[in-house]
Amino acid sequence: MNSKDLFERSKKVSPGGVHSPVRSFASVGGTPVFFQKAEGAKLFDVEGKEYIDYCQSFGPLLFGHRHPDIADVVRETVETAWSFGACEPYSLELAEFITSRIPWVEKIRFVNSGTEAVMSALRVARASTGRNKILKFDGCYHGHLDALLVKAGSGLAGQSSTDSAGIGEEMIKNTLVLPLDDESALEALFQKEGDLIAAVIIEPLPANYGLLIQRKEFIQKIAALAKKHEALLLFDEVISGFRVGFQGMAGELGIEPDLVCYGKILGGGFPVGAYAGKAVYMDLVAPSGPVYQAGTLSANPFGMRAGLACLKKAWNENPYKTLEKNCSDFTHELSRIFDRYTGIKWQAVSYGSLFWFKEYSDTSIRNLTQIPGGHKNNFAKLFHALLKEGVYLAPSGYEVGFLSTVHTKEILQETLNKAESGLKKEYSK
Repeated sequence: MNSKDLFERSKKVSPGGVHSPVRSFASVGGTPVFFQKAEGAKLFDVEGKEYIDYCQSFGPLLFGHRHPDIADVVRETVETAWSFGACEPYSLELAEFITSRIPWVEKIRFVNSGTEAVMSALRVARASTGRNKILKFDGCYHGHLDALLVKAGSGLAGQSSTDSAGIGEEMIKNTLVLPLDDESALEALFQKEGDLIAAVIIEPLPANYGLLIQRKEFIQKIAALAKKHEALLLFDEVISGFRVGFQGMAGELGIEPDLVCYGKILGGGFPVGAYAGKAVYMDLVAPSGPVYQAGTLSANPFGMRAGLACLKKAWNENPYKTLEKNCSDFTHELSRIFDRYTGIKWQAVSYGSLFWFKEYSDTSIRNLTQIPGGHKNNFAKLFHALLKEGVYLAPSGYEVGFLSTVHTKEILQETLNKAESGLKKEYSK
């Protein structure tokens, strides 16, 4: 059994042979690796080869794969319950834990994914305001919801076009799109459309198209204009929530959103999402109010119990400052190795335990237009050089990487050694 044979079989029964596009290696070329085991900071493929993992399931694994403290709870849950379709105490415990520690989360509703959370939160925003338009930003990804799977148009600011086949124009007619880090465009759009906007949605730390760290002043301007025009401020913290700090980017910035969406770490490695916020808005959700949303497997015992174990560990151990320093130091050293062998000067961009590599520039990259040309191909060569040595990054130059608490100093040094060896072989050909 090997990855190549498995991929050929998979292509016969699944679109592109995968169940999420980035897994196909379409962005970097080659055959995707099929993994069958994970533990700590390591992945093991179907042939038994070991990899140091910096994808970490695209972010949920703050404490690495199958951390013993969380695994114990999962094993106990296997013997207790798989799914109820009824009320249970586990979601209550997790909800109480979160609402008692994040002031702007007065009530929370658990769902199964970030996409589902965003879809539901926007429904609440429309119901609350009686308006239909939603403002998003080019470069922020909010799941595969029709109304938000759009990109900025090439004409007037605020115009949008579909980013996927199968989405009719009528589905995005109420979606407004602006570039990130452009206060003039933001002010102009609010002046024109502000009284029609139900909600402004943004990743306060955009991490789905590179790591585009925003100026605090820009986020503050968004919050101020939303408040002035009585539009709701919705933070999509599916990635940043509980990862950059327990209170996410909202806590880092000191900006309280009206609604917030969570996922990833929230489930401790299991598929969980949530939308949350001030009670005045959340009480609009059925059965309390007229906004309908339901889910058979919402608040499943595995996600609730693993999530609570993960968040308790994060709260009690507070690993964030250590992760931030480790990430900054490690990625800086790794970029120096890239520089040495590739003939390109690389730059490590990091925030908390998230990181991204790009070609060096004198100014910070805050929107899509600033990403250097050739980035995709330059990263692809790096990716495969590291992969051959047993270092696994997310297979796209536009995805970010993640550190966990189990990426010890020894493992980080091992990665640097592997990178030096792999790049020396690849770029000396």
